[in-house]
Amino acid sequence: MTDATGPGVAVVGYSFMGKAHSNAWRNVGAFFPDVPRPRRQVLVGRDPAALKTAADRYGWADTATDWRDVVTRDDVDVVDICTPGHLHAEIALAALEAGKHVLVEKPLANTVAESEALVAAAAAAAERGVVTMTGFNYRRVPALALARRMIAEGRIGTVRQVRASYLQDWLVDEAAPMTWRLRRESAGSGVLGDLGSHVVDQLHHLLGEPVVAASGHLRTFVPERAGDHGPEPVTVDDAAWATLETASGVVASVEVSRMATSRKNALQLEVYGTTGSLSFDLERLNELGVDDRALDPDGGVRRVLVTEATHPYLDAWWPPGHTLGWDSTFTSQAADFLTAVANRTQPSPSFADGLAVQRVLAAIEESAGRSGARVDVPAPAPTPQES
Repeated sequence: MTDATGPGVAVVGYSFMGKAHSNAWRNVGAFFPDVPRPRRQVLVGRDPAALKTAADRYGWADTATDWRDVVTRDDVDVVDICTPGHLHAEIALAALEAGKHVLVEKPLANTVAESEALVAAAAAAAERGVVTMTGFNYRRVPALALARRMIAEGRIGTVRQVRASYLQDWLVDEAAPMTWRLRRESAGSGVLGDLGSHVVDQLHHLLGEPVVAASGHLRTFVPERAGDHGPEPVTVDDAAWATLETASGVVASVEVSRMATSRKNALQLEVYGTTGSLSFDLERLNELGVDDRALDPDGGVRRVLVTEATHPYLDAWWPPGHTLGWDSTFTSQAADFLTAVANRTQPSPSFADGLAVQRVLAAIEESAGRSGARVDVPAPAPTPQES
């Protein structure tokens, strides 16, 4: 353990997301020395042997196999939830009731109703100085943060349309075994909630306005997978398509899939305005494609390497030209969360932002069940000012 004197952190979950978050809590003090240095207090999981290995690797002081014993501990100030989605609401509500600051990995919950309950609990807890955040880490990609700034500054004029996709291929093989992500009861939805949530949050974040209508289609290409006790039905979607409309009339076409052969982690965004455009690919996450006619009347897309100290988040990292990785986004996310905890301000993305995404996903699912009919998305309720 370090000599950290900041808030004590508990991470619930030690697998993929738990590993990413553990790495961030370990590194945040080194890159963001001005934020309170967290104490890696306890790592939570069900398999004691695997849990001990993970805790030793990332420097956790303690382990526990039951999150219920952890959320009330006096040495825990922050509960970071990295479990399958069906556990998010229960753990977060208990942690908020215990007065802990809460970070929930996306999606906020599996249903709109659970998300609404979390937003209400977070609002009540905020009155007691409790901080909450939804973990959409791609808001901390410097190139996407720069894109948001350029859109807000009017650098590409008025945005008219967006093309967005998030494609992976880890389920292409029909022999790939069953996992919790392919069961509705644990995952809520399939690729729509897993990858589609990131796309919708980026639309909200980049454009600064909500999606108000959706039409969509879902497809399960492999309806059955090998489970522990024989073939098991897949009860979620493998791929999804949607057309979304924002409050100002921006139209976005969206495609997400875990069956896109040769695509490993391709979150791709193209934003088209009246005087320019922006483009991004997560597999080249340090680059932003910019066509800024105001600066270059001849037009043409130029490649901006987003590694300068003046770019968002880069002053904490490396000299210009030295690129960042996917894991850096979680470290920057931890820094923003710790800053909010120290200042007792509410960071972005909020639980309300997580609920707004869940409402769009629910509208897409409803539309898919109605052969792609247009479905209105409920307007988000006013939320407290974010930091």
